[in-house]
Amino acid sequence: MKDYEDIKSIKGIGEKTAGYFNRLGVFSAEDLLSYYPRSYVQYEEPVTPDPGCCGKICSYRLFVSEDFKWKKLRNLVIGTGTVTDGNKVIRLTFFNVPYYKGKLVKGAVYIFRGKLLNENGRLKMEQPQLFTEEDYSVLKKGLWPVYRLTKGLSNKVVQKSVERCMYENGQISLFREYLPEDAIERFDLCPRKEAVAGIHFPKDKEHIQRCRRRLAFDELITFLMMIRSFSNRKIAEKSGFSMIETALPHRIIEKLPFELTDGQKNAFKDITEDLTGGYVMNRLIQGDVGSGKTIIAFLSMMLCADNGFQSAMMVPTELLAVMHFKNLKILLEDNGIDLRIALLTGQTSAKERKDILSGLSDGSIKMVIGTHALFQQKVVFKDLALVITDEQHRFGVRQRQSLSLKSRSPHILAMSATPIPRTLSIVLYRDMSLSVIKSKPSSRLEIKNCVVGTSYRNTAYKFINDEIKKGHQAYIICPLVEPSEGLENVENVTDYAEKIKDLFPKDVRIEHLHGKMKDAVKNEIMDNFSKGNIDILVSTTVIEVGIDVPNATVIMIENAERFGLAQLHQLRGRIGRGKDQSYSIFIDGSDSAKENKRLSVLNSTNDGFRIAEEDLKIRGAGDVFGIRQSGLIPFDIADIYEDHELIMSIGDYLDEILKDDPELDNEIHSGIREHTSENLHKFIDFKTI
Repeated sequence: MKDYEDIKSIKGIGEKTAGYFNRLGVFSAEDLLSYYPRSYVQYEEPVTPDPGCCGKICSYRLFVSEDFKWKKLRNLVIGTGTVTDGNKVIRLTFFNVPYYKGKLVKGAVYIFRGKLLNENGRLKMEQPQLFTEEDYSVLKKGLWPVYRLTKGLSNKVVQKSVERCMYENGQISLFREYLPEDAIERFDLCPRKEAVAGIHFPKDKEHIQRCRRRLAFDELITFLMMIRSFSNRKIAEKSGFSMIETALPHRIIEKLPFELTDGQKNAFKDITEDLTGGYVMNRLIQGDVGSGKTIIAFLSMMLCADNGFQSAMMVPTELLAVMHFKNLKILLEDNGIDLRIALLTGQTSAKERKDILSGLSDGSIKMVIGTHALFQQKVVFKDLALVITDEQHRFGVRQRQSLSLKSRSPHILAMSATPIPRTLSIVLYRDMSLSVIKSKPSSRLEIKNCVVGTSYRNTAYKFINDEIKKGHQAYIICPLVEPSEGLENVENVTDYAEKIKDLFPKDVRIEHLHGKMKDAVKNEIMDNFSKGNIDILVSTTVIEVGIDVPNATVIMIENAERFGLAQLHQLRGRIGRGKDQSYSIFIDGSDSAKENKRLSVLNSTNDGFRIAEEDLKIRGAGDVFGIRQSGLIPFDIADIYEDHELIMSIGDYLDEILKDDPELDNEIHSGIREHTSENLHKFIDFKTI
């Protein structure tokens, strides 16, 4: 950064507002200009309300027929009343907007924007946006960015701050051009400064696409340079841990209450050959959700322990760590194996931590499962031979490196449930050996799926209640934690949980969960759900990874159109883990034929790898109103599925220039080297350390 490094140097941003931005990871002017819109809004001319508008987001010029009535119900402030265009009468309902009380009075005229619904011949809208005529006339003149927000920060404040940063403070100059002219022409790219300005304030939809392509290119070339840099340094390294194949893992396999699939057997065979082959293992197990990767990891840890060495398995959440630890403990007890194991998380007490640290340093603890707590400097191992990372893309480079550096070149085993098509795997995982587990245990029934519109919601509630009567449980997933400005038609966990308490019988136990809760609270809620003390868990995607509750037979995902197919498939993997039939319900709130076609892929298959391939075919060049795609691959604007052709083209380009100029010392290419060096810290990579 040059000038105005601190975001508080931007006009209009004081200490309090800066704190809100900091929550979003925005600390500097560069951070702010790199905080891209999540979508855009185009405000059209108001139309006449009629049944043909139902299900679509439209704007209407209406006057208030009567003073609105307001009441408080639990934590909700609800306002109801009627508006009209002089012909049609529409009933409106507002939630938690008490500042509208002085506005929604008889005779007032506003532009209302929202989704019109037809309920038994009566028109209604819930939580529409409200504008004065003057404000709306300004909005009609362009495309307006919509940003991801946090409580206390409005979309208007973010938009104004970006505008000031860019034009008044001149920080757009930070984004200097680094590509040679021939590359800009070859890939038909716009200048970098134009791309940054245009992604925030585009001229039209085509301009969004052009700017997005350039910014995606910048991220992807950095990412691919990072992979090539590591691959070029990779050589076969002799292992300092001499191992032989032992009978212990095979005895455990024989006593398992199920038979390993062919994919599991082949993966463990690959790992055994790596561990006993004399060279350091660097392997990825890529398995579809529910394919049984964890048991393979446990067997690998057993092999290390039987050779006298230690192993560590790190997972992204405490909840998952506790679950793995319990399952490993049961596996040892069922097989009469006397090995000391440990669980190390942020919630481990000081007394337990001291005992665990002692056991790891003297070698008496052979296996440890933990979270980020494993990275701490005080954690010292005697003979750490194997490091396993579960959902490895969720850990950053430095985090994984800090654990692997606790030993002399330990074997690395990474696991991922992200379905990646083979062509992309070759690019992303070129530095690793790859084992793929596709099939699931034969004892599990195929999940039954349906993609429906919002009108199906009440039928879905009845179906969920019927499952609860059978003694089962359900998940309901919402995209947001709480209401967000500009996203009135997107469901949020906080309001949703309260709303459905009035729709289900009183004896149905409903709780909500989201990532902003303290770890202890989240763990308590999930523990209660696992024990069957909660019937319906309304949650964000915080339950996406590794949660195993066999009694949960239904998952309903609201606003499914806002998620990538890979993430929807991952969420669906939370059910279908027991002996009973399971069901997934995807609620499409977009009323879009394109979205319906995309989501229908989930109806036709439960195969994550096929879903990934179909996603590539359907999404193509992308949806300009969904710039930041949901999913597990953490680019700010690029998308591994949407931009697969660009990835391949950039790969070819890098191969060409690195062949003649491997260090990029040539003056023509030095800008690429500098850009890569400056931006590597922004990425969670796809290699293990």
